[in-house]
Amino acid sequence: MLPVTHILAFGAWLVVQSMTATSDPSITIYLQPPGVIPLGGSATICCECQYNGGSFVLYRNGQQFRTLKPRGSRAEFSISNATRSFSGPYSCHYLHGDDRTVLARSDTLEVLVEELQGPKPVLSILPGHEVTAGSDVLLQCIFQDTNAICFLYLEGQAGTLHSFPEKDAKFHLSQVKQGNGGRYSCQCYIKGTPPKWSSTSEYLELVVRDYTWGNTLRLALGAAILVLLGLIVAEALHSHRPTPGHPGPL
Repeated sequence: MLPVTHILAFGAWLVVQSMTATSDPSITIYLQPPGVIPLGGSATICCECQYNGGSFVLYRNGQQFRTLKPRGSRAEFSISNATRSFSGPYSCHYLHGDDRTVLARSDTLEVLVEELQGPKPVLSILPGHEVTAGSDVLLQCIFQDTNAICFLYLEGQAGTLHSFPEKDAKFHLSQVKQGNGGRYSCQCYIKGTPPKWSSTSEYLELVVRDYTWGNTLRLALGAAILVLLGLIVAEALHSHRPTPGHPGPL
């Protein structure tokens, strides 16, 4: 019969494997920082993939733009001294092997380069910047020009998270999860002749503390591994203890 410590070790290994298993490769593409790129400014197009050992190809308007080897799971394509010619749709392909097989394709990221004018909008998060999972959160973007439409961004997410209609610059997040955490900002489009874009607001970070079953399971697994290590040490000490009537080694 296998020792109980071996059985516990095998069970812990199965749990760890199930928690770390990944699905098919997929690419996330987003702009860093999010929003409209200021004319003459800089930004970074980030492509992330769950797979390792390949390379990213960035496409602009359907044409191959640049190729990069990732650092870890991410490749960063820098844009500097941006002109309006950099505006347009971008996407990423992930290639692998000598035959450069395409393993995954990203969604399309729309990039816009414009001259930014006017004051920044002011973003606020209520009830606060740190909440527990399941709470309700209100994000409010305040801008002095009533003839404007404002857009909410979440860092690391492609495109606009939400557009604020006129006279209602509020966005409610109900029963937030850890995936709702991150750095938020907003930016406003001022209608007129000619139309113009504001600068981006200051970034505000929302932290979501999750004390639900998933985290409880991780804590329980960590405690079980510590107990397992203690049992292994105790078993090893017991197996080397001399039995009565048999002197130990000199």
